[in-house]
Amino acid sequence: MKWYQVNEHPLEPMALYETVRHRNVGAVVLFIGTVREMTGSKQTELLEYESYVPMAEKMLEQIAKEVAERWPGALTAIHHRIGRLDIMEEAVVIATSSSHRADAYEANRYAIERIKEIVPIWKREHWTDGTKWMGDQKEQHPGRPEGVTYT
Repeated sequence: MKWYQVNEHPLEPMALYETVRHRNVGAVVLFIGTVREMTGSKQTELLEYESYVPMAEKMLEQIAKEVAERWPGALTAIHHRIGRLDIMEEAVVIATSSSHRADAYEANRYAIERIKEIVPIWKREHWTDGTKWMGDQKEQHPGRPEGVTYT
């Protein structure tokens, strides 16, 4: 199994769990980001994700290296889905393991925040009253869909 992957296939959270597990791990945190129906008063019908896949996978690996530097011994595997996703489908899975639970929680949270900051993955939200491309990356990347803004 690849540790860092972006593709259109359904995600397998337990496969990532098994990837980061080993005999000296005391904690595994598994984050699963799903498509929700309501965001405030907006009703979502579906999401579409696009990505510059080669760079995205390299950036996911970079995030895992950052995690290992900040939390020595921590392991991180990340898979993100692209394409059309319906309500309740998994969009991202991050598995982080470490000797202690506090490090695993902190490292996992760090990973999802870094994904939003630097990985070239964009989503188009389809609501009952319209659509909009969303992107929070702080850096611009080649291949981004037109109309995506960065904050």
